[in-house]
Amino acid sequence: MSEELALQKQENGVSAMVDIESARAIQEVQASMIIAKRFPRDVKKAYQKIMTSCERASLAKEALYAYPRGGQMITGPSIRLAEAMAQAWGNLHFGIRELSQRDGVSEIEAYCWDLETNTRQTKTFNVKHQRYTKQGSKDLFDPRDIYEHTANQGARRVRACILGIIPGDIVEAAVNQCEETVTKGEGKPLVDRVRDMVTAFKEYGVTRDMIEARLGHKLEATIATELVALGKIYKSLKDNMSQREQWFDLGILDKKAAEDLDRKIKSPKKTKKEDKEPALQYDCPMSESMVASADCDVCEKREGCPAHG
Repeated sequence: MSEELALQKQENGVSAMVDIESARAIQEVQASMIIAKRFPRDVKKAYQKIMTSCERASLAKEALYAYPRGGQMITGPSIRLAEAMAQAWGNLHFGIRELSQRDGVSEIEAYCWDLETNTRQTKTFNVKHQRYTKQGSKDLFDPRDIYEHTANQGARRVRACILGIIPGDIVEAAVNQCEETVTKGEGKPLVDRVRDMVTAFKEYGVTRDMIEARLGHKLEATIATELVALGKIYKSLKDNMSQREQWFDLGILDKKAAEDLDRKIKSPKKTKKEDKEPALQYDCPMSESMVASADCDVCEKREGCPAHG
C-alpha cells in the first residue's frame, strides 16, 4: 500500500512539473506575440538592414550554396544568410526541437513563426543516428555526435522554414547583393582571390587541373562571375551537401599522370657520352685531319705547330 502511494505521489509530481513547464511556455509565447504587436517591424528599415548585412564580405562568402541535380547547378541562400535575414526582419521565432528519440532515430521539428502576422512554417522529419561515409554507414552512440548530426540535418530545414516566411523578392535581392559583394571582393586583386580559392579547394582533394577542366580554360583567365560560382561549389563541399566527384572530373588526375609518363617515355634519353662536353679537336697539318686534344698533348712536334699558333 505504501509503495502504491509513493508511486502515485511520484506520478503527481511529474504531472505537476509538466503543467508548470507548459504554462511557462504559453506565457512566453503570449508575451512574445504581445511585444511583436506593440512594436511591429518597419519593412523598409528591415530591408535596408538585410542589404547592409549582405554588403559584408564575411557574410557574402558564406551566403550562397550550390549542388548538382540533373546535370545542372542548383543555387540558393545558405542557412547563414537565412539567419541573417531573419534577425534583420525581426519578430521571428525559429529553430529546431527534438520531439522523440527511440530505436536509433530522432524525430525532429524545424519551425519558423512570424509572431507579428501569426504565420508559421514547420517541417517534421526523422534522422537516423548514422553518419554516411565513403567506407559505408557508421552508427552513432555518443550523445554529442547524435546532437551534432541532428542539428546539421535540422539546419537545412530551418533555412527552408525561414525562406518560407520572408517574402521571396527580398530573398532574391539579398542573394543578388551577396553575389555583387563577392564579385567586388575586399579590395584584393582577382588573381589573388583565385589563388586563395585554389588553396581552399585543396582541403577537399580538388586540384588546379580539375578546376581548370571545369572552367574550360587556365586559371589566369578566370573572371569574377566564375569565381562566385566556384565559391558556391566550395560552400557546398564544406557543408557536406555534395561530393567533389559531382562537380569535378576525377579522371583528370589519371590523365595528368598518364600524360607525364608518356612525356617521359617519348623524350629522348641522353647517353653518358652525350651528357659530356664534346672533346676539343685541332686541325693537324701533319696528318691533314682533325686530331683530339689529348693526342696533340703527347705529340713530339707540338712546339711550333701552326695548329697551336
